[in-house]
Amino acid sequence: MEKELTIQGRALSQSDIDFIRSAVQKHWEKGRKFISRYICQQWGWLQPNGSLKDMACRGLLLRLEDLGLILLPPRKRQANNHLRNCKSFSVQVDTTPIEEPLKSIMPIELQMVRWTEHEMFFNALVGSYHYLGYQQIVGAHLKYIAFSHGRPLGCIGWGAAAWRVMCRDVYLGWSNLARRQRLPLIVQNTRYLILPWVRIPHLASYLLALNAKVLSLDWQKLYCHPVVLLETFVDRERFQGTCYRAANWIYLGETKGRGKYDRENRRGKSVKAVFVYPLRRDFRRILRGE
Repeated sequence: MEKELTIQGRALSQSDIDFIRSAVQKHWEKGRKFISRYICQQWGWLQPNGSLKDMACRGLLLRLEDLGLILLPPRKRQANNHLRNCKSFSVQVDTTPIEEPLKSIMPIELQMVRWTEHEMFFNALVGSYHYLGYQQIVGAHLKYIAFSHGRPLGCIGWGAAAWRVMCRDVYLGWSNLARRQRLPLIVQNTRYLILPWVRIPHLASYLLALNAKVLSLDWQKLYCHPVVLLETFVDRERFQGTCYRAANWIYLGETKGRGKYDRENRRGKSVKAVFVYPLRRDFRRILRGE
């Protein structure tokens, strides 16, 4: 390996690669899951709530195998991502149109449904009615459903922030070290769905504002650390980001249209508009570690 790699937010030296190779060889018969957890334990690679960063480590190992730097043992069973990420769902929901002023459907209840009986309902709604379908979020994440008098209005999903975004990192004045240490304090709006039969002016921006008030506290309860900045990426070919602008999100610029693992500057993805929303006035100071 000619230079240090950074994968899943972790810088890897040649000695790290050698350790991983040794761990794979030593525990080959025990399988990928055991190897991943073993490496996390040896590195002390933990989430803020103390659990192992197992999924991040598995992604790191797969990336190293893609690069030809290690060879992993064969899977003991086939991955079921095609089932978890299936875009075809069966969901029973009242699709009678809701076309009223916002004030007439109050009160609106925004329920956090992660690890609750309503989580599968969230998955089904997003899988059935979001243009990207449902995709299992890896790592720390939260899911919300907005209800009015028992009827669902929409869904909002949050997950890990993007590792590197030029316009965001310049806006924050981030060094590589600060980004590596404090990226978990940013979360990304991974899915936002207003159900297609719900046509209520200003609802989308209202729900964003409502969610912003409770998100950091909910994240703290589950993952033992707060959130200070929200981010999202809007596909410019489909949307203008109107609801984010109306909810006072800040437009920072555009992505380069590159995929997560693009190392050759090939524009293989659609260009996204980048918006952020600070949850604290001193967010820059916190994210810089000042």
